[in-house]
Parts: sequence; structure tokens; C-alpha cells
Amino acid sequence: MNKPLADRIRPKTIDDIVGQKHLIAPGKPLRKIIESGDIPNLIFYGPSGVGKTTLATYIAKKTNRTLKKLNGTTASTADIKEIVAQLNTFSGLNGILLYLDEIQYFNKKQQQTLLEYIENGSITLIASTTENPYFYVYNAILSRSTVFEFKSVTPDEVEKAVYRASDFLAEESGIKIEMPEECAKKIATGCGGDVRKAMNAVELSVIATDEVDGKKVVKLETVEQLVQKSAVRYDREGDEHYDIISAYQKSMRGSDPDAALHYLARLLEAGDLPSACRRLMVCASEDVGLAYPQLLPIVKSCVDMAQAVGLPEARIPLADAVVMVCNAPKSNSAYMGINRALADIRTGNSGPVPRQLQNKHCDGDDNPNKGQFYLYPHDFPNHYVEQQYLPDALKDKKYYEYGNNKNEQAFKAYWDKIKKK
Repeated sequence: MNKPLADRIRPKTIDDIVGQKHLIAPGKPLRKIIESGDIPNLIFYGPSGVGKTTLATYIAKKTNRTLKKLNGTTASTADIKEIVAQLNTFSGLNGILLYLDEIQYFNKKQQQTLLEYIENGSITLIASTTENPYFYVYNAILSRSTVFEFKSVTPDEVEKAVYRASDFLAEESGIKIEMPEECAKKIATGCGGDVRKAMNAVELSVIATDEVDGKKVVKLETVEQLVQKSAVRYDREGDEHYDIISAYQKSMRGSDPDAALHYLARLLEAGDLPSACRRLMVCASEDVGLAYPQLLPIVKSCVDMAQAVGLPEARIPLADAVVMVCNAPKSNSAYMGINRALADIRTGNSGPVPRQLQNKHCDGDDNPNKGQFYLYPHDFPNHYVEQQYLPDALKDKKYYEYGNNKNEQAFKAYWDKIKKK
């Protein structure tokens, strides 16, 4: 069986690598390191299909080192030791470069074994991960490595790879292949910045195209069927999940309905209705809050409706709610207030409930001042009477500050008048 096209068409020069210009353009630090030939231990962090393996393969060729590949999902400690055993053989003459894909799946013992060999210089490690290495890679490995972040490849860069792949397949098969511009653009925009996906789409498009008079002309409808939803780059357990829901709420908080709808669409296209609903309700409470409290039941009703009808119709009530949250006045006063209160509780800054607020109070014979002394506010004018509610240790503490919006300022004016401040 042939290797995938992405493996057969690996770039021969660093300038053939598409994307990652922030790392490998002339004059950039990583490029200078590669050109020097003195390669340190490296960690490549970024989404799949953006050139991590390609660059590691190029580095091994450039530095004339033997490239050994392992995958963190399947490799064992024995596999590492087997590679190290080759150091004194002909294949390890110029040194071994170990490319460890998905290092986050290596457990602590495996990473410690690896550490022993990279520490004494036996092997040079290039590890790759789609997860944030500062969360998933042990500090001992991190401290001996340099981390470079890879980014999704832009459609313009992917389009270059699409044409190069088409030309490569034509040369390989001996059949003339025509890749119309509209097809190349569809593949480039539909792969979600994943060059490997784009290469697969090119190969499948060519295979699915009939040869006529020694020529294959790829059609747009063929490409559209093969690309489908591949532009959706989403992993419910990975960084991308948290990045998208973070951007979703921050866009609503920032009152940008266009951005908020964009991230809502990404969540829904990935089928993640629960995250879309949960974060919407959180945002309505946290970021709109008391500036427009009437919005909270409206948002809850939209969420209930979305969950009742399911996708794809759920997008309609959710879009209504998202736009309302974006356009609503904002206040985080209650959110900040509960955070301040929790901070005191968690640091032990508390105390007994004041006597007058306790549910029941029993006085012993040794207490000369018997009675609970609770003042019932409804027995007083304006349903208010001054008394201490916080514990003694916190009696002058202020957790809640009125927000600078119409609703809360109206509340403030009312209570300032009642309390005669």
C-alpha cells in the first residue's frame, strides 16, 4: 500500500515548507538554529497537520542524523532503550534524532527514562504535542528543551501546497491533472489549516476524477463532497475546546455580536451544544448580571428551547440569546462580590453567625443577657432597620459595589435614601 501523499511529498528544502513563517522564515531564531547544525532538544506544540513532523524530518536530513520516530500513544520504555542501543552502531554514527509524537501520552516513568538519555546527550529529542506542553510535559523535560508553537496554516499557504500536490500526482502517475482555481481554494479553505487534510483531499479528488483522453480535470462538486466538514478543527478534550469557549464568552463580554456568533457557529458545527448553552448562561449571569437582570430568564428560556428542539434548529434561539447578551449593558458587580466573599471563606476569614441571626438560641444560666434580639425588618418603616448581619470579625466588610449602570444606580439611590446615607 502506498504511503499517504503527505509523506510522499515531504519538502526537500526548508523554503518548501508551507506556513510557520514566524518560525522558519529567513532570520527567524528556529531557522538560524537549524542552519547552525547544533540542534538542542525541541518541543513542537500546535495542532495536527501543520508541519511538525515535516520540519523534524527536514532537520534530521539537514544535520545528517539518523531519524527515529516513536508515538507516545504506543511506544514503551523498551522502545526508547532499543533506539539508544543503536548509538554504537553504524546507523547511529552521526547521532540519533528521536522524534516523539504526542509526548503528552508518555507517563512519568517513560519521560524519566527519556530524560536520562537527553541529559547525557545520547540522543537529541524533538517532541511534538497538540496539547499545551506546560500542562502535559514534565518540568524536567521542559527545562531541558526549547518550546516552539506551530500555528494553523493560512488558506493562501495551503493553496500553494494543493497545487504542488496536484503537480506531484501528475508526475507520479504520468497523467495530466488539472486542478481548477476554485477547487484549490475550496480545499485550502476547507481543511481548517491542516495541510495533511488538504493533501488527503487532493489525492482523493484526483482518484475520484475520471480520466478522459489522458487527462483528469478535478470538478468542484467532487471536492465539495470530499472536504465536507473538515474545516472544523475541534477536540472536546483538548486546548482547542477551551480556546473556542473562552473566545465565545469573551466576545459576548466584549459586546461583539459578529465574533460571538462566529464562535457559536464553531461550537454548533462541532455538535457541542452543551458547551454553547452552558457558557451562554454563565455569561448572562457573570457579565450582564444586574445591569439587565430581566435578561437571565430570557436566556434560560432560549437555552431550554434549543435543548428541546436540538440541532440544527437549536442555532436559532441560541443566536437570539447571544446577540441579546452582546447588546445588553454589562455589570460584573455580583460576580466580583461573590468572589470576594469566597476569598475570605477560603482563607478562614469568617466567624460565628451573629446571635440575633441564629435560627434558635438557647441561653444558659451563666448568660445574664438572655434573648436573641433579632429585629424583624417588616415591622419598621420602609421594611428596613439597621442591625449587624455579618460576623463580628467582618462586620465592616464590603463585598458588593454598585455597578455604574441604570439598574444598580437606581437601587443605590433607593437604599441611600432609606438608609439616610
